[in-house]
Amino acid sequence: MEQIKKKKAWIVAADMGYGHQRTVYPLRGIAFGGKIINSNNYDGIPAKDKHFWNQTRTLYEFISRFKRIPFLGEFIFSIMDKFQKILSYYPKRDLSHPVFNLKNTFRFIKLGWGRDLIERFKKNILPIVTSFFVPAFMAEEFGYVGPIYCIICDADFNRSWVSLHPKKSKINYFVPCTWARDRLKLYGVKPENIFLTGYPLPKENIGSEKMEILKEDLRNRLVNLDPQKKYRKMYNPLIDKVLGKLPEKSNHPLTIMFSIGGAGAQKEICAKAINLMEDKIKKNKLRFIISVGTHTYLKKYFSNNIGHLKINGHVRMLYGNTTEEYFREFNEALKETDILWTKPSELSFYAGLGIPIIIAPPIGSQEDYNKKWLLHVGAGVAQENLRYIDQWIYDLLEGGDFAEMAMEGFMEIEKMGTYNIEKIIEKV
Repeated sequence: MEQIKKKKAWIVAADMGYGHQRTVYPLRGIAFGGKIINSNNYDGIPAKDKHFWNQTRTLYEFISRFKRIPFLGEFIFSIMDKFQKILSYYPKRDLSHPVFNLKNTFRFIKLGWGRDLIERFKKNILPIVTSFFVPAFMAEEFGYVGPIYCIICDADFNRSWVSLHPKKSKINYFVPCTWARDRLKLYGVKPENIFLTGYPLPKENIGSEKMEILKEDLRNRLVNLDPQKKYRKMYNPLIDKVLGKLPEKSNHPLTIMFSIGGAGAQKEICAKAINLMEDKIKKNKLRFIISVGTHTYLKKYFSNNIGHLKINGHVRMLYGNTTEEYFREFNEALKETDILWTKPSELSFYAGLGIPIIIAPPIGSQEDYNKKWLLHVGAGVAQENLRYIDQWIYDLLEGGDFAEMAMEGFMEIEKMGTYNIEKIIEKV
């Protein structure tokens, strides 16, 4: 059978942490030339553009790491976070007035920041799909005539994601949840420019639109998450209806993945958790995956801080030489991950794969809202006192709470974002 060719698009991210790149990674199949473009790091980028992008990234990562320093770090971070603050949703009111951050962004764009990128896109007019608002603004400002789509990466977000004049803007938005959709309306975006697609999750963790891979992984996961069968006894009809019969034994041991963000924050939490769970890990009752991304300094940090345990068979370091390699390894490891421990970043939406989330302390206003959303959906639980980790994790397991979170995430969170976005692009 002849393979159907899909309509292509310029798929654009920003190399600033993993969030923006992870968001578009599942859309690589429709990327023109088979390549995702990083707006701050592409072949031929003008030196002045790259310098400005680098300043922005370096400042953010420095402050994110600096935040861990008591008092002073938190004070400095609070100043930066003030510019990213998300105003309360209620009372509902017009929030379309542009904020300082947004005006500053446009000031640099009007001086020519990003013109080179958009001129390159103009040589082949295709839909632009970006996971960062700045390239969308650049495209509109420099007169790109093709469709422009921006993917919202969080459950809620700052006014900076929407143009200076939202009612006149042609930028369309793919949104992951109703919270994000309703926020866009408060910011003045026209309803016809908003598409409730769901967050783009990786196809390799879903399968076809029948979700055969996702369901098989979840069947095995539920066995590990409900050792006393408390959840299954209560909700067996629901499980049978949506997943089918569960296996007697899972195809993998109980596994926790701790994902560390691009700025390397919260590595201490992970190291401490593993050291405190040493006994259960050595007795083959628990397996840990440490997701360190592309950072060699994190590999060294964990070698120094957990290497003495000599438990390499049950503590795996997940690392990639490139971001693409890392995402590929990460998605593969998720298939045998029972619990994802992470700060509430874009990974919050991965609860839609039926993976309960232990929510590490948030960094920034948008992560505060992601945490709130996860708890609202019932797909995650806030991290408790690490000192008693061997108590609260196993209480949640024995009570079937993690199994319930897994099913809540699977049932309540839209999983077909990648397919939905591709269908919209196909019709443009």
